[in-house]
Amino acid sequence: MENSASLIQAQTAMMAGARMPSVVGAVTPEKARRVAEEFEAIFLSQMLQPMFASLSTEAPFGGGLAEEMWRSLQVDEYGKAMARAGGIGVADAVMQEILKTQEVVQ
Repeated sequence: MENSASLIQAQTAMMAGARMPSVVGAVTPEKARRVAEEFEAIFLSQMLQPMFASLSTEAPFGGGLAEEMWRSLQVDEYGKAMARAGGIGVADAVMQEILKTQEVVQ
C-alpha cells in the first residue's frame, strides 16, 4: 500500500510541475499576482501532501486507490483555498521577483 501511496505522490508532484503557472510577455501587476498565487497554491499543496498521506481511511470510503486519488485532489483544493485566503507570504515574494525580473514598476 505504501508503494501505491508513494506512486500517487510522485504522480501528483509531476502533474503539479506540468501545470506550473508561467509568465510570458509583458507582465502587469495583476497578472504577476495571479501567477504568484497559483504558484503558492501548488507549493502549499505539495507541503500538505505528506501530512494527509499518513491519515488512515474510514467508512464510508474505506480506502483504496480511488480514495488516494481523491485525497490528492482535495489537498490541491486546500492549497488553492489557503493561497486565496492570503497564504503564507510566498505569493508576495514571488510576485515581487516576477515584477523585478520583468522590470515592471508598480
